[in-house]
Amino acid sequence: MKALTHKRTHKRTLLASALLTLLATSYDATTNVAVAKEHEPDPYTSSDFGGVGLLQTRTARMNSEGHITIGYSDTDDYRRTSITLQVFDWLEATARYTDLRYSFYSDDEEFSGDQTLKDKGFDLKFRLYEESRYLPEVAVGFQDLGGTGLFGGEYFVASKALSTEHLGTFDFHLGLGFGYLGQRDNSYNPFCEIADDFCVRPRRGSPGGGDVEWDKMFKGPAATFGGIEWRTPLAGLRLKAEYDPNDYQSDRLPLPIDPENPRVIVQDSFWNFGAEYAINDFLNLKLGYQRGNTMTFGFSLRYNLATAYQVKTEAPIRDAKYSSAENFNDVDIQKLSQDLLNETGLRVKEVQLNDERKDVTFYAEQTRYRDREEAVKKAARILSNELPEDIQRYAIAETNDGVDLLQYNVNAPYYKSAARGERFFREEDDAITISHVTRDSRATGTDNTTATASKFAYSITPHISQAFGGAEDFYIYQLAVMGNGSYHFSRNLKLNGTVGLNIINNYDKFNFLVDDLENPLPRVRTRIREYADNQDLWLQNAQLSYIDQAATNWYYALYGGYLERMFGGVGGEILYRPLNSRVAFGLDLNYVQQRDPGNSFSFEDYDVLTGHASVYWQPTLLPDSLIKVQAGRFLAGDEGVQFDVSHQFDSGVRAGAYAAFTNVSREEYGEGGFTKGFYISIPFDLFFVRNTRARGTVAWNPITRDGGQMLNRSIHLYETTEARGFAAGQN
Repeated sequence: MKALTHKRTHKRTLLASALLTLLATSYDATTNVAVAKEHEPDPYTSSDFGGVGLLQTRTARMNSEGHITIGYSDTDDYRRTSITLQVFDWLEATARYTDLRYSFYSDDEEFSGDQTLKDKGFDLKFRLYEESRYLPEVAVGFQDLGGTGLFGGEYFVASKALSTEHLGTFDFHLGLGFGYLGQRDNSYNPFCEIADDFCVRPRRGSPGGGDVEWDKMFKGPAATFGGIEWRTPLAGLRLKAEYDPNDYQSDRLPLPIDPENPRVIVQDSFWNFGAEYAINDFLNLKLGYQRGNTMTFGFSLRYNLATAYQVKTEAPIRDAKYSSAENFNDVDIQKLSQDLLNETGLRVKEVQLNDERKDVTFYAEQTRYRDREEAVKKAARILSNELPEDIQRYAIAETNDGVDLLQYNVNAPYYKSAARGERFFREEDDAITISHVTRDSRATGTDNTTATASKFAYSITPHISQAFGGAEDFYIYQLAVMGNGSYHFSRNLKLNGTVGLNIINNYDKFNFLVDDLENPLPRVRTRIREYADNQDLWLQNAQLSYIDQAATNWYYALYGGYLERMFGGVGGEILYRPLNSRVAFGLDLNYVQQRDPGNSFSFEDYDVLTGHASVYWQPTLLPDSLIKVQAGRFLAGDEGVQFDVSHQFDSGVRAGAYAAFTNVSREEYGEGGFTKGFYISIPFDLFFVRNTRARGTVAWNPITRDGGQMLNRSIHLYETTEARGFAAGQN
């Protein structure tokens, strides 16, 4: 029987290969058809699942780096909401929720009420080959990776575009799918040639989902899929036709709302058709007719995070001029410091002049500018214009939380001649170098009144905590206002705290604590309802901290108090971070006790010793990316490793994902399998005409459980010493 199947499907494979060869053919311009490279590459439209595609299937196309799409599609049985981010030009990531309209979330009405089932999914697509003149673009993808497996599958797909002079662009796609994308079983699985195990796809194992089921990948029946997208001459209109690889006979619809008449998906045609229209650069609307019997609709919101930019109203760099100060005593240091703060964001803490009175160093903290290069260029021009002409060097030593980070050294004569245009072939940037901070004990210190004023600082910020996909309600949230304050007793010793004021929340719906599910782990995070719902005014954190340097590349911090909303205690951290290095190493150790959710100043009985050894790596092969590996003991006493990978776009927006794997068994952990999540950190200066270093983070945690949870420390030396990272001074 296996041999007969092989012969039957081998013909289909040959047909697919012939079609792929046809798609790879490129015509000459004399035939009025241009080569693929001449068609507009971006942005491409999304499938119903999210991610660049046709309707039910993906294509090999990738949008430009930083492109983000939020999409919604309604295909009657399934309503899907997705967010897709093009992390690199070769990597696309999609997070998705699928609402199963005709299925309950659970069979326990007290637990989930009448909420319909929400299935979580995460997809990845990698480009294997970029389209060339004669060959198509090729990609491999993984659907519902680490989810419940309800829509889990893998695929290879190729895409080739042909652009015409008058008829628009035709983009052809052909793929081979497995799992959910192989249900039609109309092709031979080529991996069967490697081992017979690839011919059979194992049944889904762990209940509750969350595991990455490596043993299933590229196994079992396979199906050919494909189609065409026509970018019509009418601006914004695209038409799609698709051959569906799924026959829907195996779609599982658990816990039907109407048990007497459970929903069965009927397919009258293998072909799906759709139209998508771009209203503007940000909004697309789409309609479709699928399975030969179902009208579908949806929309997508599109934006590019990498190219986001906000025009500033900051003062421009000053014109170069000659200084009127004959000696250093003629300089109004207080006014000069205020100018630096207003125009460059540098808050001067201390000024030192060497014995020969030829070198002057400004020790300052960068308060507003993410682009340190821009700030330093402005500062160098201010110093050049205001300091005496006989000064040979000015230095700006950047500090943060009382520790020295790096020093910008300005060769004054060289800089002045370049800025004033007195010498040809001289550039101002060549006069500025970066080094470790140097402190001369013999230098003369100059009092600066701005240092006294900056001992106390405060801010008021909005804050939202949220969770998606819960049994009680799809979206659980708390909106609050946070008041932050700090006081510096000295350069290194600081007291800081945060008070929260609840505005609105629906955490009273979160009932995990009071259900009947047994949990062998200490409840270090799943008691979130009590913390969010018991107090409208609470002390978020309050701690005394001491941060200093042990040596040139070594930093350490000691801290104690109410460290976060759920835990208080004492701890410390050390960090080794060479200047301009791609690698750093850290170690933190904390003894903490669980705080009382009903009283901000009280503690409960549970305590734990937690801490991690950390490696931070900015790899050459992944520019502007950070890989963080932290191994140690987590809050619930479990031990393991957390991986965190993030990438920062040119705009400053940072996107990342993390996962923690510990010695807690899947049964002990519960639904979700392991702790994981995704986040996007957005710099606020994308919204304001003035520079600011403040950020806001939008996080997505598929499910909150107690294993693999880390202490939310407010002090992280790697972030404190950000300016020392690779490409130092430009971070």
